[in-house]
Amino acid sequence: MPDETEYDDIHPLFHGAPKTTEFKKLRKRLVQTVREAVEHYGMVEPGDKPQKWLVCLSGGKDSYTLLAILYELKWRGLLPVDLLACNLDQGQPGFPATVLPEFLEKMQVPHRIEYQDTYSIVMDKVPEGRTFCALCSRLRRGNLYRIAREEDCSAVVLGHHRDDILETFFMNLFHGGRLATMPPKLVNEEGDLFVMRPLAHVAEADCEKFARAMDYPIIPCDLCGSQDGLQRQQVKQILDGWEKNSPGRRQVMFRSLMNIRPSHMLDPKLFDFSGLARTFDEHNSNKN
Repeated sequence: MPDETEYDDIHPLFHGAPKTTEFKKLRKRLVQTVREAVEHYGMVEPGDKPQKWLVCLSGGKDSYTLLAILYELKWRGLLPVDLLACNLDQGQPGFPATVLPEFLEKMQVPHRIEYQDTYSIVMDKVPEGRTFCALCSRLRRGNLYRIAREEDCSAVVLGHHRDDILETFFMNLFHGGRLATMPPKLVNEEGDLFVMRPLAHVAEADCEKFARAMDYPIIPCDLCGSQDGLQRQQVKQILDGWEKNSPGRRQVMFRSLMNIRPSHMLDPKLFDFSGLARTFDEHNSNKN
């Protein structure tokens, strides 16, 4: 580990980092937590073949945190992959299109900015009063997969954090009738790309604190955030209430997603209930 005088020399993304003890603890926690997820879910493929990740950057607090922490892991020799930042400008009216290109140039981060007017498609196809999220996400995902292939990347890396994963679990539970959430690592339907979430174990509050402390130029998502009554917002409010009444509840619930007992659920596809056999026969035991 470097001494404190070297801390700002990691990468331009860290220039001007606060010197407070609180921020140093936060930064250390983020690095350790992301490293834990990368190792726990085998995000770096074994072998000597060079790997390249497409790191998706929206301009929100989560994606800035993701980019910075991946660069710190890379600097420490703990992430042997090349990183290419990518922003997909979806043509949303009022989107500050110059913010991310200027930021990435200043920070000396290899990047690609792609313009695709998916906003107009979403507005045309989605009936009034319905949410944009599903179609918007599908169009964005398709473009990101295409870009990853064009750039010879093996993985599309997203900034979803612990709270996103937990909220998705409850959305599926409340509205989808299934136990599922965002996996930390999966293979796309075509089978040629990984989709990975290195922030899987990171709390949203830590992303918020880190990005704001570093004074990164945050771009709000007005497209989805302007819609009232979204299922995700409702779930977030429920979780906020639970957390307020019982601090630490989110982390306890998240740990349960890593400690699943199929034999104590109800899905016969995951556990062979029909094949269960008794190992003690009281009738035969009495004969003996």
